[in-house]
Amino acid sequence: MVSALPAVDPGQRVLVLEHLDHRPPGDDWIVDYAGASARLHATTGPADAGALPPWQGPNRGDVDAFLALAEALTVPVAPRAAGELHDLVGRLDRVGGHALLHGDLCPGDGLHTGAGVRFIDFEQASLGSGMTELAYLRIGSPTCWCVTSAPEPLLERAERAYHHAWRAATGSAPQGDLTDACAGWLLRGDALVERALRRSVDHLAGIPRRDRTWGTATVRQRLVHRLGVVSAMTADGTALAGVSGLTAAMRRRMLARRPDLRPVPTRRP
Repeated sequence: MVSALPAVDPGQRVLVLEHLDHRPPGDDWIVDYAGASARLHATTGPADAGALPPWQGPNRGDVDAFLALAEALTVPVAPRAAGELHDLVGRLDRVGGHALLHGDLCPGDGLHTGAGVRFIDFEQASLGSGMTELAYLRIGSPTCWCVTSAPEPLLERAERAYHHAWRAATGSAPQGDLTDACAGWLLRGDALVERALRRSVDHLAGIPRRDRTWGTATVRQRLVHRLGVVSAMTADGTALAGVSGLTAAMRRRMLARRPDLRPVPTRRP
């Protein structure tokens, strides 16, 4: 699941990692990627609590910024939808979890080798619910420069592979809810920009006035994609049914204002 660490020099702050031969992944790369991420997540358990920082989800300030964006887009916000988003923040905070989260699970951080997918670059690692990172496949790799949108049948295969690998490793179902995890990423304006710009300003507030490119997609492209994902996932009368209508309306308004916005790429570079 990870590259081997044959030597460490703490005094020089040097790590020596094994050399990995990365092979160009196939079109269905997310299936192996999902299974490998489940095995990675399952390497820690309750006894590891405190070994790494806990994952930090969206907060009420993120909800307020998201609702302010809806207002700036002149999209009415029903009290039900606002209440559902605040309840979502509470649910995500209570999920907890002890999965080993990579913290920045970008396509390029999983090397496809003859021995399977091997992950690198763990400087953002934390403990939490594995659904937080399984959500990357649908919501569009929210902390990454490389955003892709896979077709539904492939996403379903990848998610089944994740659940199968997790259950094989732990004998139980993973903690958390995938829909909640995707909606949580939608709320986070910091997940629209590169790390150097996070925690600086309200990145949602600037979207009606300007756009900027990061990697394979612009901020507006990323947001439109995430709005579409969440509106579809919450359209079945669940605890986020009001959010479904709100996110669908916000997406329509953004596309009406900027009909030139293209979908995010379907293939990784």
